[in-house]
Parts: sequence; C-alpha cells; structure tokens
Amino acid sequence: ESDTASEVSFQFNKHKKTPSIGSHSSDMASVSSVSGSVLSVYSGDFGSVDAQGTVEFALDYDEKNREFQVHVSQCKDLAVVDEKKGRSDPYVKTYLLPDKARMGKRKTSVKKRTVNPIYNEVLRYKIEKMVLLIQKLNLSVWHNDPLGRNSFLGEIEVDLASWDWSNRKLNWYPLKPRSLSAVNGVDHRGVMNLSIKYVPPGSLGKMCPKNPPSGEVHIWVKDVKDLLQLRPSGVDSFVKCYVLPDTSKKSYQKTRVIKRDTNPVFNHTIVYDGFHTEDLKDACVELTVWDHEKLTNHFLGGIRLGLGTGLSYGISVDWMDSTQEEVAFWQEMMSAANEWIEGLLPLRSL
Repeated sequence: ESDTASEVSFQFNKHKKTPSIGSHSSDMASVSSVSGSVLSVYSGDFGSVDAQGTVEFALDYDEKNREFQVHVSQCKDLAVVDEKKGRSDPYVKTYLLPDKARMGKRKTSVKKRTVNPIYNEVLRYKIEKMVLLIQKLNLSVWHNDPLGRNSFLGEIEVDLASWDWSNRKLNWYPLKPRSLSAVNGVDHRGVMNLSIKYVPPGSLGKMCPKNPPSGEVHIWVKDVKDLLQLRPSGVDSFVKCYVLPDTSKKSYQKTRVIKRDTNPVFNHTIVYDGFHTEDLKDACVELTVWDHEKLTNHFLGGIRLGLGTGLSYGISVDWMDSTQEEVAFWQEMMSAANEWIEGLLPLRSL
C-alpha cells in the first residue's frame, strides 16, 4: 500500500500534568518554526476602523540584479485609530501572493502621530521575473500598536501579470477594505488525498500478534493535486508530519521528495503508537507540504487534523485551529475504530 511505513513510538504522559506556562514555552515556541511567517499575514484587528485614504507608490524590476522593487512614497488621509488622542502610527506592509511563506513580508518604518505619513522607502524582493509575473502584490497599511493589536487601515492588490512595467512613476491609489476571502485566508494551494485510522489499545484481540499495547494512529498520505508552482522548472515537493504538541525529532516524519510535479503521488504511510483514546481530543496531526531547494525549503500549504478547540491538555494553543472539514475528518476517525477513513482536504495557510 505504501513505499514507506514509518512507525514512531509516541508518549503524551508528560503533557497530562498541569504544568506552568513556562514549562511549555519551548514546545509552544517551536510550533512557529513549523508554521512559518504566514501567521502574521492576517493577524490584527480588521473591524475597528474603516479603510480610507490613498497610498502613493511605484513598481520597478531591476533586470541586472533580478530584483523587484516597491517604492513606497507616502499616504494621505488615513483613518484615525485612537480617536481620544486623534492619532495613528501607520506603516506599510507588502506580500507577494499566493506565495507568502517563501518571499516573506516587507514593511516600512512606523511614522508616529500622523494620518499623512511620508516614507520614501524601497521594499526589495530577490525574485526571477518569470516567477514574479505569476504573483500578486498585496500592499496594506497598518496602525502599529505597542501591545501587538495592529489595526488594518486599508490595502490594494496588484496583478503583476497585467502590470505596465514601463510605468515607473509614482502614482496614487485608493486604499480598499479587506475582502472577506483575504480575512479568512482563502487561497487555493492544492488538495491532499489521504486516509487515517485509529487502532485502540488491545482492540485487535489477544490472538493477534500485532495487537498494540497502546493505541495507534495510522496516516496514509496518498497524493496532492494542484500545488503552487513557484518557479518555471516546477515543484520538488515533500510532506512533513508532526503530532502536536510534540515538535521533537521523535514526532517528526517526512516523505521522499517528488521532483518537478505539481500533482505528486507519495503513497507514504506513518504509524504513531503511544496514543490512548483520551489523547485524540488534545493532540493534532499537522501535515505540511514543502518545496525542496538546496538552501531552504518553502512552505506550500498544510492541514491540521484535530478537534479545533483551541486547547491542548488544558493549555490555550494557536495550532489547535482545524477547519470544519478537518474536524469532521478527525471525528469520523475517532468514531470508527480500526477503519480507514478517506478524505480529500484543501491545503491552507497555517
């Protein structure tokens, strides 16, 4: 059924105690390295102020240095966030979409106490022109809050495939409210075809030689369809798997790399033992797809299989955020012991 059957012994007992927040800090911090920088793209307060005003910027591509340049000049008539003090502390942030994780964000400095900030800053991306032309530029303006609750002030999205590259002049553009799809992080990243199964402790009977003394979760990653193509040569993809809250090497598994294919077939099975039935409500299987390159790997999308309660062993965690489809898939596995549950789940930004 699969090219590889990885079996990982896994124990949750250390998480069942009631720890202090400090004792879990290393586990929680390591989750961000798995999820990547995309967590911040939709963070913040979207509803407190209405988008208004304009932004002046220019776009250019430096052929010699293979560099995309966004010249952010200034903004005018931005919304006031702190009405009591009559102030906003705005900055401009850019992403290349849909590939937020690979290219990362760029942002200007913060200009304090003004709704008419002047930046005159250039935000730069090292990227091939052919790859750039299948991206969109998302430029947004934010109020900087010292406590981290930054407020969204407006955005503009530019389709770079239809951009007039002979136009290098600074131009004014109206800031728009964030669309519902952008707030929810809805962007097509592909679909994963997989099956999962839970084998409870002792459920196969005493006569079965493979009867597990503790429960097992089986994950069969079959294939992925319609991956993002980040460069002309295609995608060299592989799948990582963790069982959160454990992000140690014991939990980490991965498939082989499938080269130059946006519809890779992995046919890879992973078995985690050490699962008791009560662990299923507090654990989360995170499957992420990555594009492999020599210097670094680039996040393409992922899924998280769990109950999506926001809690793990009584501790609030940001990774227990499964979608309705992912929760339903996990619940079906929990209610159908020893049966393979098949699913086709969309990849998303984690």
